[in-house]
Amino acid sequence: MRILLTGICGFVGSVVARTLREQLAGSEVVGLDNLVRPGSEINRRRLREAGFRLIHGDIRLPSDLEGLPRCDWIIDAAANPSVLAGVDGKTGARQLVEHNLVGTLNLLELARRWNAGFILLGTSRVYSIAALCTIPLVSLPDRFAPDPAATLPGLSAAGVTESFSTTPPLSLYGSAKLASEVMALEYGAAFGFPVFINRCGVMAGAEQFGKADQGIVSFWIRSYAARRPLRYIGFDGRGRQVRDCLHPADVAPLLVSQMRAGQTADLPRIVNVGGGLASSFSLAELSAWCADRFGRHSIDTDLTPRPFDVGWLVLDATLAQTAYGWQPVRTRDAIFTEIADHAVRHPEWLPLSED
Repeated sequence: MRILLTGICGFVGSVVARTLREQLAGSEVVGLDNLVRPGSEINRRRLREAGFRLIHGDIRLPSDLEGLPRCDWIIDAAANPSVLAGVDGKTGARQLVEHNLVGTLNLLELARRWNAGFILLGTSRVYSIAALCTIPLVSLPDRFAPDPAATLPGLSAAGVTESFSTTPPLSLYGSAKLASEVMALEYGAAFGFPVFINRCGVMAGAEQFGKADQGIVSFWIRSYAARRPLRYIGFDGRGRQVRDCLHPADVAPLLVSQMRAGQTADLPRIVNVGGGLASSFSLAELSAWCADRFGRHSIDTDLTPRPFDVGWLVLDATLAQTAYGWQPVRTRDAIFTEIADHAVRHPEWLPLSED
């Protein structure tokens, strides 16, 4: 089996590529990347040394896809992953849509011509910001938590389920990814190839070039270790907003299960893929963990709300667990430790993330 993996030189793509090769004996992973992200050249060198076939190309350009070798599956991991993209003054709205929707459409056309299966690595940010903000929260000393008495469609005791509202506003980023989901499902139904969509939570791991708006766990731990300025933004300035984290190596077994399932009709096509409550953390809790590891460091406060931030978003991944037997292996603290160890060995990665 041959697999085309887009965005292979990004953090998620490079980890998934290595893990897939370990778990799919005899398979070939062909990587495509436009090499625009910080650190992509580092990953390209490592992947080449490991024997991966890498192609420099951009999924926004159909001509860059014309000469690719025919593959059995396409895994789309190429995206602008920032929820602030299109409104932060760094990336234009049209550029965001070209990356996160037009690029996916070009890959779907490729899947149609090849009759290849298609897997989209999506995002939890397809869930409605307005609906997320209606979740009644209680204020605990170091985190927010949903009111146990609250009832809201799509909210379970384990977190946000796949049936939670996806009504805009989502952010331009989330809307482009949601539109990609719809088009992927339509292409699969119209042209008869299998499609799977994985709504991923916060990805985190040692070799991530994190920023404040993407890769927050890596950014926070590396900045804390380097004694760089850090701020709690909005939400009363105490860092109690909560997310869950997931290591991309734990995503690969789910991808293997989906590729083996193919067109099996009774399996869900859209699933949440996150660490859940067990891997959830607030920024205040992450800071406390860093203080234990590196010593105390002061955190500033900025009460100004930031666009698209939410107080609590934890994914309920029960559907992926029951349908595919999938569950993450790496714990929250194991992920934190992996990042911290790497930060100590490679302090030069933090400046690279800021480029």
